[in-house]
Amino acid sequence: MSSVSSKKILVIEDEDSLRKAVIAALKREGFEVVSAANGQEGLDVALAEKPDLILLDHLMPTMSGMTMLEELRKDEWGANAQVIFTTNTNEISMVNKAMSANVQQYLVKSDISLEKLVGFVKETLGL
Repeated sequence: MSSVSSKKILVIEDEDSLRKAVIAALKREGFEVVSAANGQEGLDVALAEKPDLILLDHLMPTMSGMTMLEELRKDEWGANAQVIFTTNTNEISMVNKAMSANVQQYLVKSDISLEKLVGFVKETLGL
């Protein structure tokens, strides 16, 4: 089993304070963390860094999380990248679209704490 410290997480979140809080929580657990503030930047960072897991926000400027996910899946590495989709929308059509794009988890941000989010990250990575 790999250690937490060898795992790289990409946090793609346009809300500055939330992005910083998630990064801090993951770093406290020993993860290496890279981040992006919008979908286009996130796609570029994902393809360059090839993280072990991507935390992907849905509603963002420049490129939405869903569009970014669709673009990511076109890449040979990105086709199988592990993604936890985070949003404040639990519309069934959005959940279905995200799940059909092969995301590991679909989380409504307002429903979970940072501790639970870190737990989902560890669970998804098999830690």
